[in-house]
Amino acid sequence: MRLFRIIIFTSIISTLVLPGRQAVAKPNLETQEPFRGSSICTPGSDPIDDCVLNGPAKVQLDWQEKGLSYPLLGLPAYTPDPSYNELPYRYAAILADPKREVRLFPSLDDAVAAENQSGSIPAGALRWVAFTAQADVNGGHYVQLPDSFEWVRASPAEVVNFQGLAFYRTPDLEFGWLGDHTNSRTAPSLESPSTGTRYYRNSVVQIFGTDRGNEEDWIQIGINEWVESRFIKRVRINTNPPEGVTNNRWIEVNLYDQTLAVYDNRQLVYATMIASGLDPFFTKPGLFQIQKKLDTEKMTGAFESDRSDYYQLEKVPWTMYFDGARALHAAYWRTMFGFPQSHGCVNLAPGDAHFLYDWANVGDWVYVWDPSGLTPTDPAKYGEGGA
Repeated sequence: MRLFRIIIFTSIISTLVLPGRQAVAKPNLETQEPFRGSSICTPGSDPIDDCVLNGPAKVQLDWQEKGLSYPLLGLPAYTPDPSYNELPYRYAAILADPKREVRLFPSLDDAVAAENQSGSIPAGALRWVAFTAQADVNGGHYVQLPDSFEWVRASPAEVVNFQGLAFYRTPDLEFGWLGDHTNSRTAPSLESPSTGTRYYRNSVVQIFGTDRGNEEDWIQIGINEWVESRFIKRVRINTNPPEGVTNNRWIEVNLYDQTLAVYDNRQLVYATMIASGLDPFFTKPGLFQIQKKLDTEKMTGAFESDRSDYYQLEKVPWTMYFDGARALHAAYWRTMFGFPQSHGCVNLAPGDAHFLYDWANVGDWVYVWDPSGLTPTDPAKYGEGGA
């Protein structure tokens, strides 16, 4: 028994002194950082909880101090019924030489043979027709017009099905659409790393803050996610009616951001992107009223002295005139929105125009403004306007 105890004691001593072994030092409690909590706080923890405020809980508190929610809440919105995109006609573009008129024919056979002309569409840079029948012959597309039943060679086109958002209450935060593809960055600077998240045209984003970097304005669209403001088509929410509005129903057209907002009883009910007048054919700022509503309208016009910019647009649906020849209407010939493109009208995607047409009444107000102040306000600079 004595021999066994000696062996055990010798083994312990060897363990302490053999090369390569480290004895564990007793901790010095006087120099150690004191324990400051039992765990990391979870989001929503009570302030008196014995936990370390870090991680998601810290982010939550920071965002709450800014009046924001964490996790981030979505918009109180929905996409309108897709049936609003259904058009009364199909449409085709005239792709022939814009310097030459396009001939119309009484029958398909005459159109294919180019004989017995019965009418024409003037030369012009932008010419579209509505049609009710189509025939493809020898590689050519021919369509029949709805009223005269004449035939013309034209190129049928699919119409963009973009739609804005309808709201069941006014959102707490402003929002917008991406006007083009871009990656977000971790801070408001071109030198900041990309987040790796790519946003695509027409994507909806909420606006959580603004800042300035690299002499550019930036918009915060998420936690540590920033995008240059030039990419965002912003809806600047203001539920107070413009001065002069008497019925708490108005349509706001924002020329700088190229957006439209619809207000009813001081609540936002709809918002979307537009295409307004291109310099020098600006959409005139001011307060107007809807004068006339038309299910469809033929729009023609030219502004250059040689009429090289002549346009003829058949059966333009859901047209509402509010300022001379300037109107809110569907623009089936547009492939994207969010940029000035028209001769003064407010162009809308068909689904948006249809929704707006059903909502609005003759006499409702249209408020046109430019928060940048760049659009001329002198009425003397404006003619009647156009599509």
